[in-house]
Amino acid sequence: MCRIFGFRSVMQSGVHRSLVSADNALMLQSEHHPDGWGVAYYVANAPHVIKSASAAVSDHLFRHVSGIVTSETVLAHIRKATQGELSTINTHPFQFGAWVFAHNGNVRGFATIRDKLVARVPPILRRFILGNTDSEVLFYLILGKMAQRHELHRPGFPLADVAGAVRDALAEVESLAGPCCADNEGSPSETYLTFVLTNGHVMLGHQGGKQLYFSAHKQRCPERDTCAFFASECERPPPPDRGFVSHLIFSSEPLHGDNVWTPLTPGDMVGADGRMQMQRFHAGEPVDRRTH
Repeated sequence: MCRIFGFRSVMQSGVHRSLVSADNALMLQSEHHPDGWGVAYYVANAPHVIKSASAAVSDHLFRHVSGIVTSETVLAHIRKATQGELSTINTHPFQFGAWVFAHNGNVRGFATIRDKLVARVPPILRRFILGNTDSEVLFYLILGKMAQRHELHRPGFPLADVAGAVRDALAEVESLAGPCCADNEGSPSETYLTFVLTNGHVMLGHQGGKQLYFSAHKQRCPERDTCAFFASECERPPPPDRGFVSHLIFSSEPLHGDNVWTPLTPGDMVGADGRMQMQRFHAGEPVDRRTH
């Protein structure tokens, strides 16, 4: 299926290595996921989204964009289509206001339940669904649940409320499509709801059957002696459930380099808020809305 890369940091950083030059960079993975690519990055709190229906490995624009992007928040996606034709409008990340969303997965029997799912999206949001993918409908279902909690354009949207909205939206999808398949190698026709969502401040990743890894520290930072933002957190494992991190990275596959990667298990979520307070939300446990 698809591949996702998400990056959130206390400092602006380039992502060329992760997207292009690492041994298993996203561009190389696109040889097996050739149905389009997209990169979203934030400048002055506004998302810039560039997408193409071409394979990233053969698209010079992907190399160019990857080389110039420097941001505190980046979300990239390469597509292997399961629902919807090949077109820019069906290519991830999807955007609404400051929020962008990238999905790796599928909704089982989507063609037969699409109308029921769309009907559960608030009308004020429903009219912005432009393509015909399950991923875009899932995005707007989540936004609808978030809008019940806070105004969507609020920069400081609480991380726990994003997680709570995700749980509610996924419950509605699973009530119609059945539970997520927990086998990463299962049939592509099953339900998989792995994704990353961000508004440039908050970033949340959910493991919904397809593997998703996160990294919040390095074995040893190669720039520890020159980086103005270097802190002990850069090379120290994060607290088990919540605490400050200097960066949070998501990837469908561990990327080679200094980062230490941890796999999420099905149903688990991890995210960071605008103050880079990371929190884990374990499957089956209530979302903790306490704040620091």
